[in-house]
Amino acid sequence: MKAMLLRKIAPIDTSPLVLTDLPTPEPLAGEVRLKVHCCAICRTDLHVIEGDLPEAKLPIVPGHQIIGTVDRLGPGCTKLQLGQRVGVAWLRHTCGTCGFCHGRRENLCESAVFTGYHADGGYAEFACVPEAFAYPIPDAFDDVEAAPLLCAGIIGYAALRRSQICRGGRLALYGFGSSAHVVIQIALHRGCEVYVVTRGERHRELARRMGAAWVGECAADMPVKADSAIIFAPAGELVPTALQQLRKGGTLALAGIYMTPIPEMDYERCVFYERDIHSVTCNTRDDGFHLLAEAAEIPIRPHTTGYDPADANRALQDLKNDRINGTGVLTF
Repeated sequence: MKAMLLRKIAPIDTSPLVLTDLPTPEPLAGEVRLKVHCCAICRTDLHVIEGDLPEAKLPIVPGHQIIGTVDRLGPGCTKLQLGQRVGVAWLRHTCGTCGFCHGRRENLCESAVFTGYHADGGYAEFACVPEAFAYPIPDAFDDVEAAPLLCAGIIGYAALRRSQICRGGRLALYGFGSSAHVVIQIALHRGCEVYVVTRGERHRELARRMGAAWVGECAADMPVKADSAIIFAPAGELVPTALQQLRKGGTLALAGIYMTPIPEMDYERCVFYERDIHSVTCNTRDDGFHLLAEAAEIPIRPHTTGYDPADANRALQDLKNDRINGTGVLTF
Protein backbone atom coordinates (compact mmCIF):
# COMPACT_ATOMS: atom_id res chain seq x y z
CA MET A 1 0.00 0.00 0.00
CA LYS A 2 1.02 3.65 -0.43
CA ALA A 3 1.65 5.59 2.76
CA MET A 4 3.24 8.83 3.94
CA LEU A 5 5.89 7.67 6.40
CA LEU A 6 7.81 9.60 9.05
CA ARG A 7 11.25 8.04 9.61
CA LYS A 8 12.75 10.66 11.93
CA ILE A 9 11.62 13.70 13.89
CA ALA A 10 12.18 16.90 11.91
CA PRO A 11 10.65 20.33 11.23
CA ILE A 12 7.74 20.08 8.84
CA ASP A 13 9.41 22.71 6.63
CA THR A 14 11.97 20.02 5.68
CA SER A 15 9.17 17.79 4.30
CA PRO A 16 10.03 14.76 6.48
CA LEU A 17 7.07 12.64 5.33
CA VAL A 18 8.04 10.31 2.48
CA LEU A 19 5.67 8.53 0.09
CA THR A 20 6.51 4.86 0.65
CA ASP A 21 5.30 1.39 -0.36
CA LEU A 22 4.49 -0.58 2.81
CA PRO A 23 2.98 -4.04 3.32
CA THR A 24 -0.79 -3.85 3.64
CA PRO A 25 -1.51 -4.48 7.34
CA GLU A 26 -3.46 -7.50 8.53
CA PRO A 27 -5.91 -7.01 11.40
CA LEU A 28 -5.06 -8.74 14.67
CA ALA A 29 -7.61 -10.40 16.95
CA GLY A 30 -10.33 -7.88 17.79
CA GLU A 31 -9.23 -5.49 15.04
CA VAL A 32 -10.76 -4.45 11.74
CA ARG A 33 -8.97 -3.13 8.67
CA LEU A 34 -10.23 -0.08 6.83
CA LYS A 35 -9.81 0.92 3.24
CA VAL A 36 -9.08 4.58 3.91
CA HIS A 37 -11.19 7.13 2.05
CA CYS A 38 -9.73 10.23 3.67
CA CYS A 39 -7.84 11.46 6.72
CA ALA A 40 -8.01 14.97 8.14
CA ILE A 41 -4.80 16.60 9.30
CA CYS A 42 -4.38 17.96 12.81
CA ARG A 43 -1.99 20.14 14.80
CA THR A 44 -1.26 17.07 16.92
CA ASP A 45 0.25 15.50 13.79
CA LEU A 46 2.65 18.45 13.74
CA HIS A 47 3.52 17.90 17.41
CA VAL A 48 4.32 14.24 16.64
CA ILE A 49 6.36 15.02 13.52
CA GLU A 50 8.33 17.92 15.00
CA GLY A 51 8.97 16.29 18.37
CA ASP A 52 6.87 18.50 20.63
CA LEU A 53 5.50 15.22 22.01
CA PRO A 54 7.92 12.58 23.34
CA GLU A 55 8.99 10.16 20.61
CA ALA A 56 6.84 7.01 20.76
CA LYS A 57 7.26 4.95 17.56
CA LEU A 58 9.43 5.42 14.51
CA PRO A 59 8.96 4.95 11.68
CA ILE A 60 5.29 5.91 11.96
CA VAL A 61 2.40 6.62 9.60
CA PRO A 62 0.68 9.70 11.14
CA GLY A 63 -2.99 10.58 11.02
CA HIS A 64 -5.86 10.06 13.45
CA GLN A 65 -9.00 11.47 11.81
CA ILE A 66 -9.68 8.55 9.50
CA ILE A 67 -12.79 7.71 7.50
CA GLY A 68 -12.98 4.44 5.62
CA THR A 69 -14.93 1.25 5.04
CA VAL A 70 -14.29 -2.05 6.77
CA ASP A 71 -12.64 -4.40 4.28
CA ARG A 72 -11.38 -7.14 6.61
CA LEU A 73 -12.41 -8.45 10.03
CA GLY A 74 -9.85 -9.85 12.45
CA PRO A 75 -10.58 -12.91 14.61
CA GLY A 76 -13.29 -12.30 17.19
CA CYS A 77 -14.91 -9.25 15.58
CA THR A 78 -18.69 -9.34 15.84
CA LYS A 79 -19.99 -5.74 15.93
CA LEU A 80 -18.91 -4.26 12.60
CA GLN A 81 -19.65 -5.56 9.12
CA LEU A 82 -17.70 -5.66 5.88
CA GLY A 83 -18.40 -2.52 3.86
CA GLN A 84 -19.54 -0.51 6.90
CA ARG A 85 -18.30 3.08 7.01
CA VAL A 86 -16.48 3.93 10.22
CA GLY A 87 -14.09 6.49 11.67
CA VAL A 88 -10.91 6.23 13.73
CA ALA A 89 -9.85 8.83 16.29
CA TRP A 90 -6.74 9.61 18.40
CA LEU A 91 -7.68 7.23 21.26
CA ARG A 92 -7.34 3.68 19.89
CA HIS A 93 -6.98 1.43 22.94
CA THR A 94 -7.14 1.45 26.76
CA CYS A 95 -6.65 -1.27 29.35
CA GLY A 96 -10.36 -1.39 30.26
CA THR A 97 -9.61 -2.51 33.81
CA CYS A 98 -8.10 0.44 35.70
CA GLY A 99 -9.98 2.90 37.90
CA PHE A 100 -10.02 5.51 35.15
CA CYS A 101 -11.53 3.09 32.63
CA HIS A 102 -14.15 1.89 35.12
CA GLY A 103 -14.85 5.49 36.17
CA ARG A 104 -15.77 6.64 32.61
CA ARG A 105 -12.48 8.56 32.35
CA GLU A 106 -10.67 6.21 29.98
CA ASN A 107 -8.87 9.17 28.42
CA LEU A 108 -6.67 9.18 31.55
CA CYS A 109 -5.77 5.46 31.34
CA GLU A 110 -2.04 4.96 31.97
CA SER A 111 -1.97 2.30 29.24
CA ALA A 112 -3.73 4.34 26.55
CA VAL A 113 -2.56 3.87 22.96
CA PHE A 114 -2.97 6.59 20.34
CA THR A 115 -3.46 6.44 16.57
CA GLY A 116 -0.68 7.86 14.43
CA TYR A 117 1.60 8.03 17.49
CA HIS A 118 1.92 4.57 19.07
CA ALA A 119 0.43 2.77 16.06
CA ASP A 120 0.23 3.57 12.35
CA GLY A 121 -2.53 5.95 11.36
CA GLY A 122 -4.45 7.18 8.36
CA TYR A 123 -1.93 8.77 6.00
CA ALA A 124 -2.14 5.48 4.10
CA GLU A 125 -4.42 3.45 1.86
CA PHE A 126 -5.26 1.01 4.68
CA ALA A 127 -5.35 1.21 8.47
CA CYS A 128 -6.22 -1.16 11.31
CA VAL A 129 -8.04 -0.31 14.55
CA PRO A 130 -9.52 -2.25 17.46
CA GLU A 131 -13.18 -2.83 16.63
CA ALA A 132 -14.27 -1.38 19.99
CA PHE A 133 -12.59 1.95 19.13
CA ALA A 134 -14.14 2.47 15.69
CA TYR A 135 -17.05 4.91 15.29
CA PRO A 136 -19.97 4.23 12.92
CA ILE A 137 -20.42 7.39 10.84
CA PRO A 138 -23.91 8.94 10.50
CA ASP A 139 -25.31 9.23 6.99
CA ALA A 140 -25.69 13.00 7.55
CA PHE A 141 -22.03 13.47 6.56
CA ASP A 142 -20.03 12.59 3.50
CA ASP A 143 -16.48 11.30 4.05
CA VAL A 144 -14.72 14.66 3.89
CA GLU A 145 -17.26 16.32 6.19
CA ALA A 146 -16.96 13.50 8.72
CA ALA A 147 -13.16 13.38 8.94
CA PRO A 148 -12.64 16.60 10.96
CA LEU A 149 -15.17 15.42 13.53
CA LEU A 150 -12.89 12.55 14.58
CA CYS A 151 -10.47 14.84 16.43
CA ALA A 152 -11.23 18.52 15.89
CA GLY A 153 -14.86 17.75 16.64
CA ILE A 154 -14.35 15.31 19.51
CA ILE A 155 -11.71 17.41 21.26
CA GLY A 156 -13.78 20.55 20.75
CA TYR A 157 -16.77 18.75 22.23
CA ALA A 158 -14.71 17.60 25.23
CA ALA A 159 -13.34 21.14 25.68
CA LEU A 160 -16.85 22.58 25.53
CA ARG A 161 -17.91 20.16 28.25
CA ARG A 162 -14.85 21.01 30.37
CA SER A 163 -15.54 24.76 29.95
CA GLN A 164 -18.84 24.25 31.83
CA ILE A 165 -20.62 26.67 29.51
CA CYS A 166 -24.37 26.78 30.08
CA ARG A 167 -26.91 27.00 27.27
CA GLY A 168 -27.30 30.64 26.35
CA GLY A 169 -24.01 31.64 28.01
CA ARG A 170 -21.14 33.74 26.68
CA LEU A 171 -18.24 31.69 25.34
CA ALA A 172 -14.84 33.05 24.30
CA LEU A 173 -12.67 31.10 21.84
CA TYR A 174 -8.94 31.78 21.52
CA GLY A 175 -7.70 30.59 18.16
CA PHE A 176 -10.06 29.74 15.31
CA GLY A 177 -8.71 26.70 13.56
CA SER A 178 -10.11 23.28 12.87
CA SER A 179 -11.55 22.54 16.31
CA ALA A 180 -12.91 26.01 17.05
CA HIS A 181 -14.85 26.21 13.79
CA VAL A 182 -16.70 23.03 14.83
CA VAL A 183 -17.24 24.22 18.41
CA ILE A 184 -18.82 27.51 17.32
CA GLN A 185 -21.52 25.55 15.47
CA ILE A 186 -22.33 23.48 18.57
CA ALA A 187 -22.29 26.55 20.84
CA LEU A 188 -24.56 28.59 18.56
CA HIS A 189 -26.93 25.63 18.29
CA ARG A 190 -27.13 25.71 22.11
CA GLY A 191 -28.01 29.41 22.09
CA CYS A 192 -24.63 30.73 23.24
CA GLU A 193 -23.02 34.04 22.28
CA VAL A 194 -19.53 33.37 20.95
CA TYR A 195 -16.59 35.79 21.07
CA VAL A 196 -13.53 34.92 19.01
CA VAL A 197 -9.94 36.10 19.48
CA THR A 198 -7.61 35.09 16.66
CA ARG A 199 -4.63 36.67 14.95
CA GLY A 200 -5.35 35.73 11.31
CA GLU A 201 -7.65 37.97 9.28
CA ARG A 202 -8.88 35.01 7.20
CA HIS A 203 -9.80 33.22 10.42
CA ARG A 204 -11.51 36.34 11.78
CA GLU A 205 -13.55 36.65 8.58
CA LEU A 206 -14.62 33.00 8.82
CA ALA A 207 -15.66 33.49 12.47
CA ARG A 208 -17.79 36.48 11.46
CA ARG A 209 -19.44 34.51 8.66
CA MET A 210 -20.17 31.65 11.04
CA GLY A 211 -22.06 33.90 13.46
CA ALA A 212 -19.66 35.07 16.17
CA ALA A 213 -21.08 37.96 18.21
CA TRP A 214 -17.68 39.66 18.25
CA VAL A 215 -14.35 38.92 16.55
CA GLY A 216 -11.00 40.57 17.24
CA GLU A 217 -7.26 40.19 17.41
CA CYS A 218 -6.83 41.42 20.99
CA ALA A 219 -8.68 39.97 23.98
CA ALA A 220 -8.55 43.30 25.80
CA ASP A 221 -10.90 44.72 23.13
CA MET A 222 -13.61 42.16 23.93
CA PRO A 223 -16.71 44.22 24.81
CA VAL A 224 -17.91 41.93 27.64
CA LYS A 225 -16.46 39.32 29.95
CA ALA A 226 -17.21 35.70 29.12
CA ASP A 227 -18.80 33.02 31.29
CA SER A 228 -16.45 30.39 29.87
CA ALA A 229 -13.51 30.27 27.50
CA ILE A 230 -11.53 27.72 25.51
CA ILE A 231 -7.94 28.18 24.36
CA PHE A 232 -7.24 26.20 21.20
CA ALA A 233 -3.97 27.90 20.27
CA PRO A 234 -0.89 26.14 21.78
CA ALA A 235 0.20 29.44 23.35
CA GLY A 236 0.65 29.51 27.12
CA GLU A 237 0.87 33.29 27.16
CA LEU A 238 -2.86 33.43 26.41
CA VAL A 239 -3.80 31.83 29.73
CA PRO A 240 -3.50 34.93 31.98
CA THR A 241 -5.25 37.06 29.36
CA ALA A 242 -8.13 34.63 28.97
CA LEU A 243 -8.58 34.35 32.74
CA GLN A 244 -8.77 38.13 33.11
CA GLN A 245 -11.54 38.20 30.48
CA LEU A 246 -13.70 35.77 32.48
CA ARG A 247 -16.50 36.77 34.81
CA LYS A 248 -16.35 35.74 38.46
CA GLY A 249 -16.83 31.98 38.72
CA GLY A 250 -15.90 31.46 35.08
CA THR A 251 -14.07 28.44 33.67
CA LEU A 252 -11.19 28.29 31.19
CA ALA A 253 -10.60 25.05 29.24
CA LEU A 254 -7.20 24.36 27.66
CA ALA A 255 -7.86 22.21 24.61
CA GLY A 256 -4.38 21.49 23.29
CA ILE A 257 -2.30 18.34 23.74
CA TYR A 258 0.73 20.67 23.77
CA MET A 259 1.13 24.22 25.04
CA THR A 260 4.09 26.55 25.45
CA PRO A 261 4.96 27.52 29.06
CA ILE A 262 2.34 29.51 30.96
CA PRO A 263 3.82 32.73 32.37
CA GLU A 264 3.61 33.88 35.96
CA MET A 265 0.12 35.15 36.83
CA ASP A 266 -1.25 37.69 39.27
CA TYR A 267 -3.51 35.75 41.65
CA GLU A 268 -6.17 38.40 42.20
CA ARG A 269 -6.54 39.50 38.57
CA CYS A 270 -6.39 36.03 37.01
CA VAL A 271 -7.46 33.30 39.42
CA PHE A 272 -9.28 34.79 42.38
CA TYR A 273 -13.10 34.93 42.46
CA GLU A 274 -13.32 31.18 41.89
CA ARG A 275 -12.15 31.09 38.31
CA ASP A 276 -11.31 27.53 37.27
CA ILE A 277 -8.75 26.14 34.82
CA HIS A 278 -9.52 22.76 33.25
CA SER A 279 -7.15 20.98 30.90
CA VAL A 280 -8.45 18.56 28.27
CA THR A 281 -6.71 15.19 27.86
CA CYS A 282 -7.79 13.65 24.55
CA ASN A 283 -11.29 12.13 24.70
CA THR A 284 -13.40 9.22 25.81
CA ARG A 285 -15.40 7.11 23.40
CA ASP A 286 -18.55 8.58 24.96
CA ASP A 287 -17.34 12.02 23.84
CA GLY A 288 -17.04 10.68 20.30
CA PHE A 289 -20.44 9.01 20.17
CA HIS A 290 -22.21 12.04 21.70
CA LEU A 291 -20.41 14.47 19.38
CA LEU A 292 -21.35 12.50 16.26
CA ALA A 293 -24.98 12.31 17.36
CA GLU A 294 -25.27 16.05 18.11
CA ALA A 295 -23.29 16.96 14.99
CA ALA A 296 -25.73 14.97 12.83
CA GLU A 297 -28.70 16.62 14.52
CA ILE A 298 -27.46 20.21 13.95
CA PRO A 299 -26.03 19.28 11.32
CA ILE A 300 -22.44 20.52 11.56
CA ARG A 301 -20.81 21.40 8.26
CA PRO A 302 -17.01 21.60 8.63
CA HIS A 303 -15.06 23.90 6.31
CA THR A 304 -12.42 21.80 4.56
CA THR A 305 -9.52 22.12 2.12
CA GLY A 306 -8.60 19.02 0.13
CA TYR A 307 -5.09 17.70 -0.51
CA ASP A 308 -3.62 14.72 -2.27
CA PRO A 309 -1.97 12.37 0.26
CA ALA A 310 1.37 12.83 -1.52
CA ASP A 311 1.09 16.54 -0.60
CA ALA A 312 0.80 15.85 3.15
CA ASN A 313 3.97 17.83 3.90
CA ARG A 314 2.56 20.88 2.12
CA ALA A 315 -0.79 20.47 3.88
CA LEU A 316 0.89 20.44 7.30
CA GLN A 317 3.07 23.40 6.33
CA ASP A 318 -0.10 25.29 5.43
CA LEU A 319 -1.59 24.29 8.79
CA LYS A 320 1.48 25.45 10.72
CA ASN A 321 1.45 28.80 8.94
CA ASP A 322 -2.32 29.38 9.39
CA ARG A 323 -3.05 29.15 5.67
CA ILE A 324 -6.03 26.80 6.09
CA ASN A 325 -9.52 27.94 7.02
CA GLY A 326 -11.18 25.06 8.80
CA THR A 327 -9.55 21.64 8.28
CA GLY A 328 -7.20 20.16 5.70
CA VAL A 329 -8.22 16.69 4.49
CA LEU A 330 -6.10 14.13 2.62
CA THR A 331 -8.39 12.30 0.18
CA PHE A 332 -7.50 8.90 -1.26
